[in-house]
Amino acid sequence: MNPTDNIDAGEIARFSAMADIWWDRNGEFRALHDINPIRLTYVRDRTELAAKQVLDVGCGGGLLSEALASCGARVTGIDMAGASLAVARTHMKDSGLVIDYRQTMAEALADENPGRYDVVVCMELLEHVPRPASILNACARLVRPGGDVFFATVNRTWLAWLLVIVAAERVLGVVRKGTHDYRKLVKPEELIQWGADAGLSLENLSGLRYIPFGGHAALCRSTGMNYLIHFRKDFDGSLEQSPLV
Repeated sequence: MNPTDNIDAGEIARFSAMADIWWDRNGEFRALHDINPIRLTYVRDRTELAAKQVLDVGCGGGLLSEALASCGARVTGIDMAGASLAVARTHMKDSGLVIDYRQTMAEALADENPGRYDVVVCMELLEHVPRPASILNACARLVRPGGDVFFATVNRTWLAWLLVIVAAERVLGVVRKGTHDYRKLVKPEELIQWGADAGLSLENLSGLRYIPFGGHAALCRSTGMNYLIHFRKDFDGSLEQSPLV
């Protein structure tokens, strides 16, 4: 199966159309701004970032990439939405940071540079691609043996449907309507199994609680809605390409 099949043109068009508001804290990416400190803390508390080669898969406008770079990481950010990358590059210059932004897919980069990165992060992307297991497989190939891989996504539960899709998108308008498709949401047990198949060992699974009013975000025990997960690449994991799922 061709890795380029793992692109949803509608998703890319949607995020490209929203590119100009990536850094508007009060706009339709407000939720990402609110949870970004939690995402950064989750990664920083579990791995060293200073002077490490870090890859941000699905970097969008660069919110997490810049946060990682501010911690001293040598960051590469990849995305398929060219308009988002253009915004990311402009904001990077204004921030005085150095980040290598590239328009490419994780699968393609894994073919070119297997085992290159100390840390790979992939936040809020799995629910926007046709084959999320392929992204996970690529992330596993991109990280060095003993390196760390982090994901954040939305669970496929009735609670997530009610609060993330119905409430946040259709009622409150915190997130643009149509951003999430319930059928594409990923259960933690699915992600854990894909990780095991790719040679990744589970280190941590944490829920993420987000209350739009006041922008409150915190880690929690419940993974019924949003969650973050930390894997570590097995030392005996092969850098050879695994079959795409």
